[in-house]
Amino acid sequence: MYEILLPVDEDERRASAQASYVTGLPDAAATVAATVLAVGPTDSAEEFSDYGAAVGVADDLESAGINVTRRLERGGVTRSIVDAADDLDADGIVMGGRKRTGVSKALLGSTYVDVFNSTRRPITITDPEMAFGGDPNRLLLPVDDDVERGRHQADYVTGLPGDPADRAATVLVVFRHQDYAGAPEHEFEEIGAAVETAERLEDAGVAVERVAVGGEVASKILATAEDAGAGEIVMGGRKRSGVSKVLMGSTAQDVLLSADRPVTVTG
Repeated sequence: MYEILLPVDEDERRASAQASYVTGLPDAAATVAATVLAVGPTDSAEEFSDYGAAVGVADDLESAGINVTRRLERGGVTRSIVDAADDLDADGIVMGGRKRTGVSKALLGSTYVDVFNSTRRPITITDPEMAFGGDPNRLLLPVDDDVERGRHQADYVTGLPGDPADRAATVLVVFRHQDYAGAPEHEFEEIGAAVETAERLEDAGVAVERVAVGGEVASKILATAEDAGAGEIVMGGRKRSGVSKVLMGSTAQDVLLSADRPVTVTG
């Protein structure tokens, strides 16, 4: 089974968006097991049933035929999420984005960033304003020149529930700011990491479209996702030499803050 951890806070709309993402995964009822996690204070006597948003998510998932485990931890939120994911050996963590009144962009909460910096597992960010009607078998992978990041992106896509042969991936290379008159030709094959990522996907049976464009990176990623009808954007996490934590680059943050569809950042 494909194991997903859903840490749920008190916001019912965010929780509902998390559930919508999971139920929209390919063959979810047959292939996905979801653990809904609520985290309470150390000295609390509350039970899982006291956390309304978490109960709602669990009920929604069960109604969709998904195998659900209800889990309550007490203590620090980040540590509880990371430890639960490790205990489950989760294939992914699905977290809800935050909204600030009067601002249209989804804002990354501090918990998301802390969890991102504490695990190498893929983390998917959802938001109540995101569209979940895209094809879950169609994914966009923006790839830079880092081979390891591209491998992680490809492995995430091939490891999703369902048959990889039913999946289609657009592997995108953006040549930064090269969209002016007289700009050089944009050749996908110039970026070895992109070529390897595409080949890795094709070897697993995924249909691949190779795209190279020039321009501002985040905006091109979002535009290409729209054009491709991608149900999800799969970004690569960043590594800093000598530091064990996965770090988000500015492009990944920009995409997370602006995307109108789920975004997953791999380790």
